[in-house]
Amino acid sequence: MRRAGSPTALTRRTLLTAGTATFLAGSVPAPAAAQSASTSFDQWRASFKARALRRGISEATYDRVMNGLKPDTGVYALQRAQPEFQEALWQYLNRRVSDWRIITGQQRAAEQKALLDRIERDYRVDRFIVMAVWGIESSYGEVIDNPKYMRPVLPALAALAWGEPRRRAYWEQELLNALVIVDRGWGDPRQMIGSWAGAMGHTQWMPEVWLNMGVDFDRDGRISPFGRPDDALAGAARYLLQRGRYQQGESWGCEVRLPAGFNARLADGKTYRSYAQWSELGVTRADGTAFAAPAHQVRLTVPVAGGPAFAIGRNFQSIYSYNPAFSYALAIVHLADRLRGNGPFVQRFPGSERTPTLAEVQEIQRRLTALGFDTDGTDGRVGRDTMRAVAAFQRKVGLEVDGYAGLKVLARLRQGG
Repeated sequence: MRRAGSPTALTRRTLLTAGTATFLAGSVPAPAAAQSASTSFDQWRASFKARALRRGISEATYDRVMNGLKPDTGVYALQRAQPEFQEALWQYLNRRVSDWRIITGQQRAAEQKALLDRIERDYRVDRFIVMAVWGIESSYGEVIDNPKYMRPVLPALAALAWGEPRRRAYWEQELLNALVIVDRGWGDPRQMIGSWAGAMGHTQWMPEVWLNMGVDFDRDGRISPFGRPDDALAGAARYLLQRGRYQQGESWGCEVRLPAGFNARLADGKTYRSYAQWSELGVTRADGTAFAAPAHQVRLTVPVAGGPAFAIGRNFQSIYSYNPAFSYALAIVHLADRLRGNGPFVQRFPGSERTPTLAEVQEIQRRLTALGFDTDGTDGRVGRDTMRAVAAFQRKVGLEVDGYAGLKVLARLRQGG
């Protein structure tokens, strides 16, 4: 939930969706001690108090939260860790726009209809975009308190503010923001759990976003990304509208077909033309239907050579502001379209497989479990444990090791382990 190009945006790009296992941190060794050897944590904590008081945080709150707090130095290894598995774009999309997320998201959208009606009325953001953010950030709230992915954020932020010199100013600011939240009575330190970098709740708010974009949408007198999803979903919509400049009535774009001999330089992902102008150049919707809003401005991009082409509008950029990665934004808009009932992409990515069904993922998990590989359940959700189990199986039988729970792995499992 960051403005693209800001220091916060850079953090969002590398961190976060620990809750959804978007990037899986490996166990890269790192020193357990702080990286700022010249100042002990106790010294730093004592000196930081004056800055907190200048911010308006009460002395009682600072002492209650910070006295006795032990820095979570385990975050240093997580910050330095590389992704455990490299993903092709089609794998990234298949994992996020999974059968489980589509089925569960449609159920949640029906359950939360009254809330989504209010959000659309007040913020004019498409309900399915909001639902897709919820689904990808926290699996519709199902992992926000999972200790496998989440940890207390105040010890984590304190460790980063004290001992991470490269971006100390940023971490100090987020720690101050978290203390303000406690001081206002919006959050309890014991309940403020999230990613190693401090992103929390249904839609993974950093403390700055909690303070400045949060909404008391359930009118309980405080703002919270935890508990009922009202505040979190409304806050996500407000963010997209105000910081992302979301435009009501515009779609994010669509998948398109490029004509034979099309000048590839025109699909530069930068040059805006109206749908009508692209149509004059031979560009059509991939599903064969007419462009719904010929005057709307879009740009063309082909993210993988030989794969699908997309016309992307300004609302795609709005989602990009939430997390500045093209793959993330494409997953959000594609999941939103699937939740509203649209089909998968028409054109295939090179070397891709279709997305496995929920039943197929469950079969993969059952078969792996029977062979002694721990998938942490057979519910059809692919998290860290399932990916590691797949990788271990791939390694054992001589398949390419990428941790992807797809059709090739299922076929090999059916042959016998």
